[in-house]
Amino acid sequence: MLISRQNLEAAVARIRPYLPLTPLVRAEHFSRKLGANVFFKLKALQPTHSFKVRGAFNALMRLHAEQAKRGVITASGGHNHGLAVAHAARVLDIPATV
Repeated sequence: MLISRQNLEAAVARIRPYLPLTPLVRAEHFSRKLGANVFFKLKALQPTHSFKVRGAFNALMRLHAEQAKRGVITASGGHNHGLAVAHAARVLDIPATV
């Protein structure tokens, strides 16, 4: 699925008030080994320790008021997705079942 720049910028604007920017840290070892600047983006510093919280916030914030009032249900085999939805739902006061 292609995402337009306009949609991406709208998503960033929606979630920015709720989530910290994740820093880039230069990976010295890999930079030297590869002869290039290599950086790690520290997604583990997000509230749920994963990048998935951004998608969860964006999805929940796009719900219509009536949909948000009814709440959401999600299934997660791992903890990242479920935890992200639970966190975003709690912050946005949307009922959620994981």
